[in-house]
Amino acid sequence: MFQFKAGAESRFQPEHLGATALAAFFSIATAWGLNADDERTLLGSPPRSTFFKWKSERQAKLPQDTLERISYVMGIYKALHILLPSAQAADAWVKKPNTAPITNGQSALERMRGGRVVDLADVRRYLDTQRG
Repeated sequence: MFQFKAGAESRFQPEHLGATALAAFFSIATAWGLNADDERTLLGSPPRSTFFKWKSERQAKLPQDTLERISYVMGIYKALHILLPSAQAADAWVKKPNTAPITNGQSALERMRGGRVVDLADVRRYLDTQRG
């Protein structure tokens, strides 16, 4: 657990946050059946060497943009597991064609493949509104 003490140097290490975020992201990517190209896009298209280092070592001080993207992916994952009746249905949803206005008949993954943070945010916001 991270500890913060007033007046003392923080024991928080950004690499720990990066390791936790990457572990969560790659677990979700596996559940969703994503390929490396999709994973890279959702992470903000880091250089291939950086991406494969993150994937193999799962240890890094991640840029704020990447942490934000992972946060959106985690929120999408959580919302789907709340909204849908089974883990299998929740994990399959991102690849299924959808009639939601944000997808224009495509899958949520197609929308997220746009590569912008707002693409992830829009999917997350849509699911949050469905949760009520």
